[in-house]
Amino acid sequence: MFNPFPRRDDPYMLVVGMTGVKMGDRLVQIGCAHGGRMAAIAAKVGLSGQATTIVPDAASAERARRAASHAGVLVDVEVAVPARLPVGDAAFDLAVIDDTGGLVANLRAEDRVAALRAVLRMLRPGGRAIVIGASPRRGLAALLTRTPSGPGFDAVAALQAEGFKSVRNRATREGLIFTEGIKAREVERAGAAG
Repeated sequence: MFNPFPRRDDPYMLVVGMTGVKMGDRLVQIGCAHGGRMAAIAAKVGLSGQATTIVPDAASAERARRAASHAGVLVDVEVAVPARLPVGDAAFDLAVIDDTGGLVANLRAEDRVAALRAVLRMLRPGGRAIVIGASPRRGLAALLTRTPSGPGFDAVAALQAEGFKSVRNRATREGLIFTEGIKAREVERAGAAG
């Protein structure tokens, strides 16, 4: 049947929705395995917010810059190793860790701990971290592919171990796993210490 209002599918609608990014947010994304995904998330902060992407190498930086330019999005791109993130304390409302390419999973255990502690440090109290990982392949796809699939580390356990609160897997959809953790507000932290 003819539809005068065809639906345009947005390939990044799930990712943007699961991150919960909104206008005015101060956003940092660590890793850029997929430039279009990074640009779609960054676009939601608008002109009143701030979007920063921290990537481990020049190739990832170029991918991020190209995607931001193509989408018409303002994104500050910095190159740094995840274990030594060059950002100040409480600088961001939301941290998105793109681990779909194994950026965090492939780190040595002590570097992964350092990276997650840096993410916790750079979030404001009440700020959120979202880890986007690849979900395990199942069925025929698992049999036909030689590359490993699925998360390379347990994001829930890793976030909890570094002090994030209310950590949970939010969803597993379209080949992605979304894990969220929240930085405790100062009142909560003071109450727990006393």
